[in-house]
Amino acid sequence: MRRICILVLIFTIASCSNPARKDPKNDKEFDNWSGIELSRLTNEKPENLQLLGMVWGFLKYYHPAVGKGLYNWDYELFRMMPSYLDAETIVERDQVLLRWINSLGEFKTGKKGVTADKAAIKISPDLDWIGKSGFSPELVAKLNEVRNAKRPEKHYYLALTPGAGNPVFNNENSYSWKNSPDPGFRLLALYRYWNIIQYYFPYKNLIERDWKDVLKEYIPVLISAKNEIAYRLALIRLIGQVHDSHAQVYGQDKSLSDYFGSNYAPAELSFIEGKAVVTGFYHEKYKEETGLATGDVVTSINQKSIDSILVERLPLNPASNYPTQLRNLAAKLLRTTETSINIEIERDHKFYSKVLKTYPMSALFDNRKQEHDTCFKMLSPRLAYIHNGALKKGHIPKLWEIIRSTEGLIIDIRNYPGDFPLYDLGKYLLPERLPFVKFTTGSIENPGLFSFTKTLKIGKTNKEYYRGKVVILVNEQTQSSAEFHAMAYQVTPGAKVIGSTTAGADGNVSQLFLPGGIKTMISGIGVYYPDGKETQRVGIVPDLEIKPTIEGVKAGRDEVLEKAIEFFGELKSS
Repeated sequence: MRRICILVLIFTIASCSNPARKDPKNDKEFDNWSGIELSRLTNEKPENLQLLGMVWGFLKYYHPAVGKGLYNWDYELFRMMPSYLDAETIVERDQVLLRWINSLGEFKTGKKGVTADKAAIKISPDLDWIGKSGFSPELVAKLNEVRNAKRPEKHYYLALTPGAGNPVFNNENSYSWKNSPDPGFRLLALYRYWNIIQYYFPYKNLIERDWKDVLKEYIPVLISAKNEIAYRLALIRLIGQVHDSHAQVYGQDKSLSDYFGSNYAPAELSFIEGKAVVTGFYHEKYKEETGLATGDVVTSINQKSIDSILVERLPLNPASNYPTQLRNLAAKLLRTTETSINIEIERDHKFYSKVLKTYPMSALFDNRKQEHDTCFKMLSPRLAYIHNGALKKGHIPKLWEIIRSTEGLIIDIRNYPGDFPLYDLGKYLLPERLPFVKFTTGSIENPGLFSFTKTLKIGKTNKEYYRGKVVILVNEQTQSSAEFHAMAYQVTPGAKVIGSTTAGADGNVSQLFLPGGIKTMISGIGVYYPDGKETQRVGIVPDLEIKPTIEGVKAGRDEVLEKAIEFFGELKSS
């Protein structure tokens, strides 16, 4: 017993007396290597590494000393791991964790659980694991003390954006010089990402699995990633587990470009009727060069069927829902490391082989036609059309002089807004201020808690509001701000939504970095209809579902717009 007490004292003194550990930015001890050997991790039970990741992240967001920025929390993981990995029994393991927490210093307690209005709570902190993980009574008691600690209003590793409330993940080192992080840093990447989702992802309740099981599953995957690309692909698959169209790997990642290729064939593909269909070209000059025509169905690429490509590559294309996964993958199907690509196509029930030249995307975009400002046109003397992607707030007063006398308005949101005109347009469309959206935001005081904010309204009291019918067009290109615009326009009296499933990722985004210089994002706030109905993953559900057909593409038709015009005609005759 005396020996244990001496060890505790030594551990505590060492932890508190090392000045480098009190200044995270000057703590350079593990910059070059975590000190954690792969064999040490592979010999450890995944359950123990799972619990370590959960405790490490819990302390990161709940312990006042960590919140005050007294420790480089990444490197504290590497400091304590050797002792943790040396533990041979559960009793020894729990003692290591207890000594670690005690070494962080004393703190004030007194806060008992969530203090928010229970009626406003959407997601409560997931902390039941503290009492269900088989920890010793002493460790459980200590973790619950931390849970009830009085935390600082400002957190070293976290802030909430003023007004919007989406999290900002501060002071997270991306370790961009470590393209191929060592096993310790690979485990750190998993722990960092997992805990960000655990405590600050507003749609954690929509993940299809117990998030704790995902942590356990990916421990052997990440620590055993044999090279740089295996590590990155594993992280992409992990990101895909949260089902968020905002959650991608962003930026110029050389490793991924070298793996997937930076050259593209000049044909644009979309999935239509479940098939990969040529829907256009990056420039008209390439059409003749490729020998392809719009409506051609690509059946194989480099002797691999589209179906087998879907099985292989859909997990590497994260999104909120299946149509958006297909959207993302379609843009990459003709991507390669080579200067040409072999495809097979089906045209009029006959099959043809083609060899397509490939180009850097920069060259294709340099030659792409510049679209003119087509934010408005009259489809008939009584039917107006607005392209929401090109519409600017400054356009609206002048356009309204034309629109106000029409009997129908089509707002096309199969695009991303170039401005934020919804409130300006709403003043003309609505007879009064009407609710259209409410949000959930996270908490620094209670990490893992998401509560509803007040409901937002659109419009104003207006006796001269628009009396015509409004139709809103959406599809899988309708994402984030576009979905927010659709929700706003939806409250127009009698408005109808026509099209297909949207991307299902609304709300302000939050960016985060993982070891190896990997940049990703999450949806940072929850977005809901006023009655609490979900928008994440399900998107904006159309009142009338219409999708393009292959025959329509061949004929150059916009079948969704045609149905909107037809719908307007039916309204007129009824």
